[in-house]
Amino acid sequence: MDRRLFFLLNKAQKKMFRYVDDVCERELDASVTQLAALMMVAKEPGMQQKTLARALDLNKSAVTGLVARMVKNGLLEKGGLADDARAVTLTATPVGLDKVTQMKPLISALNARLAEEFNDEELLVIARFLNFIIQTF
Repeated sequence: MDRRLFFLLNKAQKKMFRYVDDVCERELDASVTQLAALMMVAKEPGMQQKTLARALDLNKSAVTGLVARMVKNGLLEKGGLADDARAVTLTATPVGLDKVTQMKPLISALNARLAEEFNDEELLVIARFLNFIIQTF
């Protein structure tokens, strides 16, 4: 068994992202990044674009392009703040909220598939390991 953790994490992340992105495009006609953004904005309507960029770990130009595509596709609406003309706020449209609802069974099925080979104790170790990475780096 290969124990090169950095290599394995990198390879697993890429393979998982490609798979999930393909499923999301096929089933929901949206990218996994768009759906992640929708989930965050749906949870916090009026979220500022810069907050979304930080949450998705995207730079300013990447999130600007992402939001522009999502507005064009009718998933998000842009707004502003009365006291800061530069701030861009985001709200999910009814179409966007419907995609979030449609996405939930896909996420549940994916989580079930990821967990099926492991017992509860092993899943706790995996979760602890992944949270360690997130918090440390």
